[in-house]
Amino acid sequence: MSTDAADGPDRNLSAALEEVGDRWTLLIVNALLDGPGRFGDLQAALGGIAPNVLTQRLRHLQAAGLVSAEPYSRRPPRMVYELTGPGRELAGPLRLLADWGARRAGGAPGVRHDVCGTALEARWWCPTCEVVVDDPGEELHRL
Repeated sequence: MSTDAADGPDRNLSAALEEVGDRWTLLIVNALLDGPGRFGDLQAALGGIAPNVLTQRLRHLQAAGLVSAEPYSRRPPRMVYELTGPGRELAGPLRLLADWGARRAGGAPGVRHDVCGTALEARWWCPTCEVVVDDPGEELHRL
């Protein structure tokens, strides 16, 4: 399949990676999925991130509209960080990526259904037609 990167799905992936594709960014988003956090909380949760890198990534996420920052102290200025709606939308892709990483790293069986123990699958779903789209390559209109 020959796709002009300026017009096709590669452009969309490229745009997404511009916002969240650098080191630490998705880990910050993941840490904030549990709820708002202060700088020190995030630094502790992400053991190993340098303060200047965390500051840079948080500013980038704010500029991208994925994280909001509200002051909880004016002197010295201190912020609490929280995912915005678009930031919370990354929860699903993060779970899929973490599941994939777990299976690759140690042969883990992946996420399982608590009731029957079967490994769960991600599927494309059309809520209008109420249909599972089994082959998105043929039935999915790429934006």
